[in-house]
Amino acid sequence: MSSEDTATRAPDLDSDERAALHSLQLGIEHVYRAYADLLACHHRTGHAMDRFADAERLLRSAGHEAYADDLRDRLLPAGAVDDRWTYELVTAFRTGLVDDLDAFESAVRADLADGVDHVSERAQQRAWRERARSRAWRESERER
Repeated sequence: MSSEDTATRAPDLDSDERAALHSLQLGIEHVYRAYADLLACHHRTGHAMDRFADAERLLRSAGHEAYADDLRDRLLPAGAVDDRWTYELVTAFRTGLVDDLDAFESAVRADLADGVDHVSERAQQRAWRERARSRAWRESERER
């Protein structure tokens, strides 16, 4: 099988199956993007906390012990949400929602489409490539 045949291989599915798999694929891609956004939040929060740690040192150096102590004792060790640090949120999101939805999408795809992903896109790719090779289509394009 050529690499082109492999790239455009799409199982024989009815329109509802294809649409369902497409929705699952888009859904999992959005979950991955949400996870990436959460990772970005985790990194930004970490950088912010580093700056607050710098501020604690500078406040202490400038003689503002009460502010420095408040940062050290109350704000820096606090969690972002319900006393949980962002790394804990990232881990919970990944090992819960991301892993569960990823496994579900993979299982449905394995059952309905022999594990082939992007079935709608593969069908569209195959149709457009076949159309591009069609003599009648090429001739109609020349007439335009």
